[in-house]
Amino acid sequence: MTTTDGRPIEGKGLATGTLGLWGSTVIGLASTAPVFSLVATLGFMVLAVGAQAPIAFIVAFIPMLFSAYAYRELNRAAPDCGTTFTWGTKAFGPWIGWMGGWGVAVAGMIVLANLAQIAGIYFWSLIGDGSLAESVPVVTATGVAFIAAMTWVSWRGVELGERIQNVLLGVQYVVLAIFVVAALWKFFDGTAPDPTPFDWAWFNPLGFTDWSGFTEAVLLALFIYWGWDTCLALNEETKDPKRTPGRAALLTTVILLFTYVAVTVAAMMYAGLGETGVGLGNEANADDVFLGMKDDLFGPFGWILVVAVLISAVSSTQTTILPTARGTLAMAAYKALPRRFQTVHPRFKTPSFSTLVMGIVASLYYVGMSLISDNILQDSILSLGLAIAFYYAITCFACAWYFRRDLFTSARNLVFRGIFPLLGGLMLAYAFVQSAIDMYDVDYGYTVLLGIGGTFVLGVGSLAFGVVLMLLWFAFPRSKAFFRGESLNRDTPVLVPDEPIAYPRSVDGGLS
Repeated sequence: MTTTDGRPIEGKGLATGTLGLWGSTVIGLASTAPVFSLVATLGFMVLAVGAQAPIAFIVAFIPMLFSAYAYRELNRAAPDCGTTFTWGTKAFGPWIGWMGGWGVAVAGMIVLANLAQIAGIYFWSLIGDGSLAESVPVVTATGVAFIAAMTWVSWRGVELGERIQNVLLGVQYVVLAIFVVAALWKFFDGTAPDPTPFDWAWFNPLGFTDWSGFTEAVLLALFIYWGWDTCLALNEETKDPKRTPGRAALLTTVILLFTYVAVTVAAMMYAGLGETGVGLGNEANADDVFLGMKDDLFGPFGWILVVAVLISAVSSTQTTILPTARGTLAMAAYKALPRRFQTVHPRFKTPSFSTLVMGIVASLYYVGMSLISDNILQDSILSLGLAIAFYYAITCFACAWYFRRDLFTSARNLVFRGIFPLLGGLMLAYAFVQSAIDMYDVDYGYTVLLGIGGTFVLGVGSLAFGVVLMLLWFAFPRSKAFFRGESLNRDTPVLVPDEPIAYPRSVDGGLS
């Protein structure tokens, strides 16, 4: 196959045909860091809505499911590792597409800092008396070391990463299963600290009494599901690029739903909702409810939960690097970034330069935030929901708009390409706006910047910084083909791995 001027072209050079459905699903699950996500979120979820925590997880699952359908349908039409960037450009043109790609990068960079910090803290809490876990220099250096190690794994090849993730994810789910069984066992034998009988009212969607608490809980749950889209970013490296990644995304979200609800119900039945001791309503334990109950639940084996959180953070560190590295690879391939980001390792078939840049930038960001203030680092992590809702919403709206001419050709197309993605996009757009409003308040988060909530400044500011970078890139000659809609537009066939394709030229900016 050749380009329109007769020159032969090749795919992006990634390791095609490497992942199957199982491998893609494992990577999608690992990216969400299920153990760490529960540790970081469950306590705050209960503080927000009390006994309605299980239904809050289910309600938040709905926009995630709708988003997964949007990803699946777009991937079937254009299986490209640029995902949101590529699809946003095809649907709405280069400017929105570029910002969608930036949203993916921002989310990855911020969460890597968080994961690195958690990995460092939990690693040293296992050593000696655990006092080194309180040393900022030691924890920061350890976190950077974990980022470096996982960057190497990502650079070394997706097949090696898959094998490692099989082990790490397996450990996480074994520990979660032990947690559920042990919690229920102690509930039924009467030795739980606050045995609370199961109640179907926990699943009543009309049981929310505080709208503010409800929206806060749903926004928290959006974070806990985030990461499943990594399997879509690896679409060009799967054995069936048009079908396997979409199926893996749907399977991942469903598995996560059952995981989170099961663990939440077991924890509520075991620890109750009290505000003292191991109760899930105890504010002192909100940032890590598992740590508060590990000794009573596991006895001398309480360290197992600590290890599970450590493994979860390290596992997600590696998988979080994958989508950003491939996103920037795609952006470079379509001339939306410097050519160097297009570099693929000749042996390992990974986006080598993009992977290394991601690891270096995330490390510098983590170290910089740690040196400035731990409060600023924590506020940047709290702002993560803005970037997540931003690029997920772009993807959902891109699906509905890209397929707009096909929506009424069948009931299936109307539902899966129109109604579900549009509803998902609207829900996520609302989550973005509501989050921004809440974060603007000076009482939100840990810092105040420019007289307003520091979380708002960091969240909106990080996205706004993308506009600055985009305008700077627009000034370079290489960018012209992209911003004129020549290198990527609605009619541009993607570089399907098993079929190198041509680049038809268009100047409609992707809106035709």
